[in-house]
Amino acid sequence: MVFSSLEFIFQFLPVFLMIYYLIPGGWKNLWLLAGSLGFYFYGVRNTPFYFVLLILSILVNYRIGVLIGRRRVGRLRKRWLVCGVLYNLFWLILFKYASFFVQNVNLLLKMAGVSQNFPVFTPVLPVGISFYTFQAISYLVDVYRKSVPCEGSLVGFGMYISMFPQLIAGPIVTYSSIRAQIGRRRITFRQIEDGLREFTIGLGFKVLLANRIGGLWSQVQAIGYESISTPLAWLGLAAFSLQIYFDFCGYSLMAKGLGAMMGFKLPDNFNHPYMSRSMTEFWRRWHMTLGSWFRDYVYIPLGGNRRGRLLTFRNLMAVWFLTGFWHGASWNFILWGLLLFLIMSAERLGLLAVLERWSFLGHLYMLFVIPLTWLVFAVTDIGQIALYLQRLFPVFARQKQFVYFSGDYLKYGKLYAISLAAGLIFMTDIPGRIYRRHRYSLITAIGLLAVFWLCVYCMRLGLDDPFLYFRF
Repeated sequence: MVFSSLEFIFQFLPVFLMIYYLIPGGWKNLWLLAGSLGFYFYGVRNTPFYFVLLILSILVNYRIGVLIGRRRVGRLRKRWLVCGVLYNLFWLILFKYASFFVQNVNLLLKMAGVSQNFPVFTPVLPVGISFYTFQAISYLVDVYRKSVPCEGSLVGFGMYISMFPQLIAGPIVTYSSIRAQIGRRRITFRQIEDGLREFTIGLGFKVLLANRIGGLWSQVQAIGYESISTPLAWLGLAAFSLQIYFDFCGYSLMAKGLGAMMGFKLPDNFNHPYMSRSMTEFWRRWHMTLGSWFRDYVYIPLGGNRRGRLLTFRNLMAVWFLTGFWHGASWNFILWGLLLFLIMSAERLGLLAVLERWSFLGHLYMLFVIPLTWLVFAVTDIGQIALYLQRLFPVFARQKQFVYFSGDYLKYGKLYAISLAAGLIFMTDIPGRIYRRHRYSLITAIGLLAVFWLCVYCMRLGLDDPFLYFRF
């Protein structure tokens, strides 16, 4: 069950909210926990062990948090912290990375002439494990640092870990950011109205923009990279760049809207990243909660930028390697993370000053760099990445075997022209500024109502795709 589905919008959500608003305040946390667990169980009903895994994550991390918070001796507190972090990482590594490691060990053995192979364990990745694992680790670390006290209520802690608006694909919410809201929160009609509006905007981003624009990228993949012209190759990358933005930003807006309807203020996750003038600025605006997590729990503990330039670059490389690997157990994600590290290292060494001084040059630079980095992210096969790069830059193709121009880009450009144009407009803050100025006007309400029912119509026709970030 996903947010952009008829069963969620017309069955689960109305029943859940009706009971949530009717019951006394002291029971709301328990109902939210029950509703979140039911939501998750429905999604993993074919693999019930994944539901058990979430329950274990709640119980184990709650107990370890209590043990850390109530211990006075620093050595004992640190031991429990290490146990908690290792417990969380064990399941993440087992389900997400074990097969990758075993496959590469088998490859090394084969290269060494050893015929022995280890069996490869390739389970389906538990939905949301990357997100709730990071939330649990951040909670344990914050309790250890004494930034927050341990949560005394199992219901409150379980609700924090499993809250269904952000359980599946974020944003990554730290315990410290919503601790006060767990114990006490107000729900007003204005909050409910604003939450519905934000949910509708996110739904429109997903159903009307991401799904439609993503069709062009799917067409490029179906044709085959060896058979597309250079203009269509660039057009396809532009489509993927817009698709992944509206897909993930749409989910985050829906999560934030759902949170507002229940009295929570969840953090923003995007701030018009495609308007950035550098990759450094881009990653301050894209998936901001993930960036904050790596800053607070990896970069700063390693020393940040306080120990000289060489160690600063080491810390940056660790962060971007882990960022890439967090997104998937594949060499292309590792390559993607290291590519981002190299680009931002070049910016730190002087390029950033030039880009910030000459805004027009910065935007041109990002127009070129963003699609290239997304290529490494989107295509998992390294050989296919090389093939696509030759399509993008046919002058480097061997024997001039690639076509610079053909009619394919005209055909698909016409099919997706309106969607691409809408994507280019809505990736800017112009629609947002207009919306904020006329947020509570009648015409805005009518417009959002039209967006909602158009989304419903598209979903009824089956014109919907899973969220891209579910796979991470």
